[in-house]
Amino acid sequence: MAKAGRVLELLEALQDRGTATGPELARRLGVDVRTVRRDIVALRDLGIPVEGERGRGGSYRLKPGFRVPPLMFTSGEAAAVALGLLAARRLGLEAESALGKVRRVLPDPLRRGVESLEQILGFTGDVQAAPPDGETLLALADAAGRGRRVAVTYVNSAGVETARELSPHGVVAHSGRWYVAAFDHQRGEERLLRADRVATVTLGAAGEPKPPGFDATAFVSRGLARVPWAHSVEVVLACSLEEAAKRFPPTLAELENRPDGVGMKFRADSLDWAAGILAGAGCSFEVVAPDELRGALRELAARLSEAA
Repeated sequence: MAKAGRVLELLEALQDRGTATGPELARRLGVDVRTVRRDIVALRDLGIPVEGERGRGGSYRLKPGFRVPPLMFTSGEAAAVALGLLAARRLGLEAESALGKVRRVLPDPLRRGVESLEQILGFTGDVQAAPPDGETLLALADAAGRGRRVAVTYVNSAGVETARELSPHGVVAHSGRWYVAAFDHQRGEERLLRADRVATVTLGAAGEPKPPGFDATAFVSRGLARVPWAHSVEVVLACSLEEAAKRFPPTLAELENRPDGVGMKFRADSLDWAAGILAGAGCSFEVVAPDELRGALRELAARLSEAA
């Protein structure tokens, strides 16, 4: 272990234990007692008041009443800590107290970004995404939380870099990727963008307000369901809208009530895959389009029948 890391671990041990002997600290750090003594001197040289008792059973402790200065996080570290705690809170774990402590030790610019992230962050499903650049994510969240517009450099899927002026309205995690719901001032409409493709962010003036009742998570879900694939599938399910919604999330399909049932539209690269999805509908259904889907369903039914 490098000396700097070992000295910080020694400081943490002294905070945790209150009072500890040289041998106890040596065992925790995996070093000898002589190294502990040298590291104690290093802490004192840094202005940390470590008190010691001499003798065979001597011990060390931090001076009563001393408090370690606030932790200094980089933007990426602040984003990682905040995102981890927000995900823990979503999973039902006790995270409010820890979030409060993190907020208190952050400088104002980072604290505002973390607080905005708490308010506007959405998840469409399981928490399994890794964030893009932390500074970028916090800047987008801060702009969304404060209602500001930003000038960004955006790299699309083809690798083409463009300058965009956006009013971010929310940040959403879905299936390992991060998305930004924002009003695009050049295009004059709400757009869905990948957060990891935003290269630079510059905060600007007041932004375009959110539409009334705007839900960033729902917007991202609808946008992902409309991503163009090889096939556009449309069926009518013989069930209620509530029952259909339990089986087909908004990131997979668009659902709507119809006089003859529930209309469902989704995209697919493979009709065999689409047939498998519909096989789990739990109700009868009618294929509206494409006609080729009927053949894929018949082939799936034959394979299932043979396997049974």
